[in-house]
Amino acid sequence: MLPLDPVTVLLSIIVCIFLVTVLYKVKEDVPQNYPPGPKPLPIFGNMLDLDINRPYLSFQKLAKKYGPVFSIKVGFKKMVVLCGYDTVKEALFNHADEFVDRPDRPVFMDISRGHGVIFTNGHNWKTMRRFTASTLRGFVFGKRTLEDKINEESDYLVETLKSYRGEPFDNTMILNAAVANVIVYITVGHRFDYDDPKLQRLLSLVMHTMEIFGSPMALLYNAFPSLMRWLPGSHKTLRPTTDELRLFIREVFIKQRDQLDVNDQRTLIDCFLVKQKEEKPHAESYFHDENLTSLLTELFAAGMETTSTTLRWSLLLMMKYPEVQKNVQKEIEMVIGSAEPQVEQRQQMPYTHAIINEIQRFANVAPINLPHQTTQDVTLQGFFIPKGTHIIPSLTSVLRDPKYFKTPNDFNPQHFLDIDRNFVNNEAFTPFSAGKRSCAGENLAKMELFLFFTKLLQNFTFKAPPGAKLDLTSAVGLTSPPQKHQICAIPRN
Repeated sequence: MLPLDPVTVLLSIIVCIFLVTVLYKVKEDVPQNYPPGPKPLPIFGNMLDLDINRPYLSFQKLAKKYGPVFSIKVGFKKMVVLCGYDTVKEALFNHADEFVDRPDRPVFMDISRGHGVIFTNGHNWKTMRRFTASTLRGFVFGKRTLEDKINEESDYLVETLKSYRGEPFDNTMILNAAVANVIVYITVGHRFDYDDPKLQRLLSLVMHTMEIFGSPMALLYNAFPSLMRWLPGSHKTLRPTTDELRLFIREVFIKQRDQLDVNDQRTLIDCFLVKQKEEKPHAESYFHDENLTSLLTELFAAGMETTSTTLRWSLLLMMKYPEVQKNVQKEIEMVIGSAEPQVEQRQQMPYTHAIINEIQRFANVAPINLPHQTTQDVTLQGFFIPKGTHIIPSLTSVLRDPKYFKTPNDFNPQHFLDIDRNFVNNEAFTPFSAGKRSCAGENLAKMELFLFFTKLLQNFTFKAPPGAKLDLTSAVGLTSPPQKHQICAIPRN
């Protein structure tokens, strides 16, 4: 076979782009009262108007020019971006049913295969969402053993950090392992040692999947699916990586069918398999193995990544603001002492509660939020948005809305404290999104963050390595992790 001439390849790509341009009719009619936005270029749309690594920053700038409801095109795909708490609230709460769907994008399909909770619509989504939310709620509010297990896991975490004897280390994989073990317990009822090859493989696959999912190549793949399927890049590895992850999950986690006791449902998988038995005669049952595999994949990917990333931010911010760290430790000593932290104590710890909320707000772990799609024609703030429109609710614009947060770009615990240092709620605090698509694991994540955070600050003072400069600029990814850094965990006793 003769090698391909680069000029021939380039001309072929140009011809393909031209044909696709004609096929998709770039000069589409814009509906009356459609949201304003920057003028799109042929083929590329507004991609040159966006920071492809941090598009949420571009949305902030565009909102200042075009208002809180504006339109863009990414490739041939029209999108409407919603900015600011009032706008996002109006859409996701007041018009919840009209904005409830997910768009059908290639990257989503590669991960979900049309199953699970996060990327599906219709009856499948409703059924799996109801099951997931109610089952996790049962673990969080109905089983004290989960709180005990998180505290037990935090003990393993403390011992691991002590092994570094105050020397610098990277905490990424350690925190990922600790949070993943909570999900392992919920799903199968046990935990892995941090150096267990199965846990290490799971973490590797999940992190690689999330890395590809949040990459610029994934954005291009969604924008130009027909063209990108022929071009090399990390997007080409998403399908085989998720194939391996799904196979791994089936082999490691779905082995309980033969040992199932319908009268003793201890894990999420037990609960699912019981539903599967109950609904097996029904042709429309959604409790099949593909949904279970997708559900577990989502729990590990979304549940592990966001919580562990928030914990990484929490320790970085404590190093950056040592006075805040001291104040948290004083409150822990006063309320908890040397005992095991309990979730109910959060109400007695207004400062710690405020700090955790401010960490979540400032960290802005899910800056864009997963996209929505309109289920019917809808009017929002006087603008007409047609059925099937791809919607981007910008969580960055909500968590950093100057109308609700006095110093939106700064780490400031006073956002959640009154003049007497009492904790105050802020309605714009929505790190888990809002409406019918809000995170089903919100209560679990809150429990984990409080228990892990208080246990760590109960046992350690966190400091930067000598000479290190602490950078609070987020790294690039689907989530917004901190830049790579090392920490020193100095034992307090």
